[in-house]
Order: sequence, then structure tokens, then C-alpha cells
Amino acid sequence: MDRRAFIQATALSACAASGARGDSVKPSSPAGGGNVFSSDGNRATIRTAASVKPLRVFQLTDTHLAIRDGREDPFRQYSDRMAGGYRANRHFLTNETISAEEAFDRTLDLAMREKPDFLALTGDILSFPSEAGVERVMEKLGETGIPFAYIAGNHDWHYEGMPGSSVELRETWLEKRLEPFYQGNNPLFASYDVNGVRFVAIDNSVYEVLPQQLEFFNVQVASGMPLVLLIHIPLYIPGRPIGYGCGHPDWGPETDKDFKLERRPPWHAGGQTEATLAFHRAVFAAPNLLAILAGHTHRQALDVKNNIPQWVGGHNATGFFTDLRIIPH
Repeated sequence: MDRRAFIQATALSACAASGARGDSVKPSSPAGGGNVFSSDGNRATIRTAASVKPLRVFQLTDTHLAIRDGREDPFRQYSDRMAGGYRANRHFLTNETISAEEAFDRTLDLAMREKPDFLALTGDILSFPSEAGVERVMEKLGETGIPFAYIAGNHDWHYEGMPGSSVELRETWLEKRLEPFYQGNNPLFASYDVNGVRFVAIDNSVYEVLPQQLEFFNVQVASGMPLVLLIHIPLYIPGRPIGYGCGHPDWGPETDKDFKLERRPPWHAGGQTEATLAFHRAVFAAPNLLAILAGHTHRQALDVKNNIPQWVGGHNATGFFTDLRIIPH
């Protein structure tokens, strides 16, 4: 199946599935008005009036695994810079020196011991889309036996300096390399139901959202189920830097400082698309959205808008993971 057919086929199946679920689910108690959010270190807790079962989630983001073997030889010119990174990181708790691969393994080993209900991988698990990297991640996830969701970050599919636009390269490598991560679901948008909570994964790794992704999100909101949104690029919050670039009013070529380093085209002129801005509005207006889980910035942060917390996880290359508990009250 060529990459366009892959994206289109999964898009049609996902929209059909989400529409069927939305029609059949009775709306639960509104999430937004009856929630209490708290955080302590890497632990986050949501107490909600929504009709859910207790739920524990490990969120991993920005591990930046750089795993290569002989199959990667034709692509080394595109992956050499990122392959040299994240070899020696300070563990977020112990301050010991640790590699990204060690950090990832330890996090999932802990998951096997602690047995959370769900794993949320919110992008840049890889530093480039090597076959060896995908196989290593899938092997480790399989060992845990824990259900998971994955969305791509801006590095997962990016070979630096390879010709093509970000949209084109994402489309190519989602299908050629990253497809196993999606477990048969649409790579651009999908939903996963766990203990009465629906996790909605939206790929905004090009800093923008497509109209069909906006439509999918609106269908999930209309279902009435308590939602947790999984994205890579955090949504714009006033006062936050351009790294919170999805919906940021200053996003554009003038503020794109990394395109030469990352050897990619600069962000396009004209600012964010209307679909992206509408998505930003829809997210913070969703009455049944419990939280947003994001990554990308490599710095743990929390913002709350319209009683909806946006939790940005620290990078898993340092061993950081978010231990999220959702508890009914």
C-alpha cells in the first residue's frame, strides 16, 4: 500500500469507528466543571466527577532513542547529528549519568513492576525513523503487556536534510517505518478507551492540525466521554515561548530559529492555519476534557486554562515520566 493510500484508508476507518462509538455512548457527567488537578514532582492526579474507574497512566515523551544498524547506512547523512545526542543525560531523580536507551528501558521496567493501566507515548521517542529503533521500542512495549497509544513528534519521522516538506516527509515515514506503533489505527488521529476515559491522540508534529483532525476531535467531544488529549507540540498559552507552537500567534518563518540546525524548510508564512486555530479554541472549550498531555519542550510544566490542565512532561531521555492518576470522586 502506498503512503497516501495508507493515510487515507486509516483516516476513513478511524472516522467511521469514532462516529459509531460516539453515537452509542451515553454522555457521562461533564468533566470540566467537577475536576481537581494536583501535581507533585512527576506525579499528577485528577479527581473527577465523571463516571470513570480509577486509572493510572505512564506518559513518556522525548526519549530520543538513536538506534542504528547496517540498514541505516544509506540514511546516515540524514541522521548523524541526532545520532550523537542524548548519550549522557542526568537522571531527573538521582542525577546519575544515563543514556536515553537506559532511561527508556528503566521506565518500562518500572511499568512492568507497577502495572499502570495505560502507556501514553507523546512523541520524539525516536530521534529519527530507523528500523532498528522501531523494532527496539516495539519489543520493549510488547514485553510490558500494557496497552499503549503513540503519536509522532517532530523528530520521530524526520531525516535532517532529506528533500521534501515536513508534511511530505511525515507522510512518507509514518507509513514506511513508524506504522507498527499505530497498531492498525490512523497515525494522524485515533482514540483509545480505558476504564471509562477516552484518550484522543492527535499528531500535531508539524505544529499544525489538519481539518480532518479537527473534525475527529469534535466527534470525540460530542461523544460526552471524559477525554484526555495526547499531543506532542503543546498548545499555545499566553506567556509561553514559541515552543508552545500549536496555535501560537507569532508562529512563522520570523520566529523559526532551528530550521537551519535541523536542515528543514522554515515554517511557512501567513501564520497558523484556520483549522489549527479552531482546534486550539475547541480544545479549551471542551466541557469533557480532563487534561492535555504534551511534550516537545523537554521541560516539565503545567498550565491551566478554562479549568483544563495542560501537562508538559520532561524528557524521558533523563528517565522522566509522568505518573498520572485519574480518580473518581
